[in-house]
Amino acid sequence: MTPTPEDVSAHTVHLLVSPDAGRGKAADALEDIRATLADEGVAVFDITADSASDSAEAAHRAVADGADRIITVGGDGLVHLALQAVAGTGTVLGVIPVGTGNDFAGALGLPTDPTEATRGALGPVSPTDALQVGDHWVASVATAGFSGDVNDRANRMRYPRGPSRYTIATLLELPRLRNRSVRLTVDGIAHEYDAAMLALANTRDFGGGMQICPAADATDGFVDVTVVADIGRIELLRFFRLVFDGRHLGHPKVHTHRGAEITIECDELVLWGDGEPLGAAPVSCRAVSGAIQLARRAQ
Repeated sequence: MTPTPEDVSAHTVHLLVSPDAGRGKAADALEDIRATLADEGVAVFDITADSASDSAEAAHRAVADGADRIITVGGDGLVHLALQAVAGTGTVLGVIPVGTGNDFAGALGLPTDPTEATRGALGPVSPTDALQVGDHWVASVATAGFSGDVNDRANRMRYPRGPSRYTIATLLELPRLRNRSVRLTVDGIAHEYDAAMLALANTRDFGGGMQICPAADATDGFVDVTVVADIGRIELLRFFRLVFDGRHLGHPKVHTHRGAEITIECDELVLWGDGEPLGAAPVSCRAVSGAIQLARRAQ
């Protein structure tokens, strides 16, 4: 039985579910997740709503009302939604990764089995950084340029579902590739690029396991930056083949930086974070140490 708000206590978790995540994997896993929570003696207050905006409002309301822990059942998009409510607060974030990409959970080594992930989501707190990009919080990677254009196209496509949608979106967007004039300032030092794409990372992965910033560490208080500049279409396709294991860092068109404060200036450049739109440049980004109180059972 789902408790009413009056019943919520320290032994209650707030559950936020994306039923369509992972092509229905989230919905399929719910019975086992609820059973595991019951076995652990935890009551559940489900704050899932009919729309993303309503779920976001419910998450903010739960935090304002003193929620001890919000557990997401979905992918990176749902983590991003919950993060906007829990970042910088005492509310613990638990993650059960049953989405398509699960970049945040994958980079941090969180369990992928729903039962183990549920137990992990009830575990002790591990303070973890988040990126503050303008008015938004980002758990994994903020990206712009070609990768942002691919995100936009993929989000507008109804078919296919799953990772192949991003592959097809990449191929469809490739003829429109362009290098944009970008001024990137890292801790006060300016760099000028004709950038095809750039990534600002808290964790190493984006796009379903591509290690765009392999050295990114979500506990070091820094932003890792990868810029791909002055590159053509065929060369970019070859570049993407190298990203899954980090070999792209040896490419002559790839430039990397690390800093505490990053500013991006560019005309007509839209940033995306965790696969969600953040807004247009100019924008500043910084890593906020311990912004996420992440539930993470010791290995």
